[in-house]
Amino acid sequence: MKTALPLPSYAALSAEDEAALTALYTRGTPANTLRAWERDLAYIAAWKAAVFGKPLIWPEDDRVALRFVLDHTLDLTDRPGSAQDAAMELIELGLRLSLACPAPATLDRRIASWRAFHRMKNLASPFEAPLLKQARAKGRRAAARPRQAKSPRPIDRKLLETLLASCDNSLRGLRDRAILMLGFGSGGRRRSEITSLYRDDIGTEDYATKGLIWLRLLETKTTGKSDAPRLPLKGRAARAVIGWIEAAQITQGPLFRSISQSDRALPRKLAPDAIRVILRHRLRLAGLPEDYATPHGLRAGFLTQAALDGAPLAAAMKLSLHRSAIQAQRYYADVEISENPATDLLG
Repeated sequence: MKTALPLPSYAALSAEDEAALTALYTRGTPANTLRAWERDLAYIAAWKAAVFGKPLIWPEDDRVALRFVLDHTLDLTDRPGSAQDAAMELIELGLRLSLACPAPATLDRRIASWRAFHRMKNLASPFEAPLLKQARAKGRRAAARPRQAKSPRPIDRKLLETLLASCDNSLRGLRDRAILMLGFGSGGRRRSEITSLYRDDIGTEDYATKGLIWLRLLETKTTGKSDAPRLPLKGRAARAVIGWIEAAQITQGPLFRSISQSDRALPRKLAPDAIRVILRHRLRLAGLPEDYATPHGLRAGFLTQAALDGAPLAAAMKLSLHRSAIQAQRYYADVEISENPATDLLG
């Protein structure tokens, strides 16, 4: 095998070109993804410092990458040694929760972040090596655990109606009703997708004639600004959103806003975590525990209800914007088989 020769100086990127490439890469990446990368990189850097007493290098050494995989596919509770010592240090720093083996998905995400920074620097990642791929595959099987739902239960139509019944005609009630109905009715929107909406993202050209409004999602987990989807919202959900807009007199700026104690709409947008606070408040008013469901329950509930109503998976995915049919299919598979519409084909 021939050894690759170093590039001549005239063929290498200048520092300015590398900076421009990094800036371009960053601008084309959703803000939530960037934040996740940064958190993961902080964890990885702290782990390497704890294990090797050295900072990260680019590209990273294969042995460091392999050690990272091995240390994160073991339960370190009863395994004294350097790996456990490093994990304890990370726990003290607040970067790790326990000595238990991290979920395979957590390891995969951190490796993906590490690889992303290599790509950003136009460098080869050590995780492409066959040995690393094999170690990851074996570690994933060894640490496999039952899939945990992101919400204790889906917010299906029945639960949604219970929550909506707690919403009065105050501005807070109108806002919360619009948030819940938009989040469910437009395909199960994520928290950040709801709070990122602006008044200009709501198209009302078909509302008077068809009772239909259009949502423009400039940035989601699976789409970017260049291919921003427009999704329909019909019936009660559309009326709830229009009712909120008219009552709060929103002509521009953020669609969903904070409400003052005097029930006045403030100009600032909601933080993504505000959806969790709103949902907990509505659950409490409905006489349910605050942890009965989480915001992801809107997304799970949309797909679950679609399955219960016999909607084709492909049709539901056009609204949920799932890229993977396998992932979306899980919600259909979770529906109690006795409730499956296919069991009533003969009436």
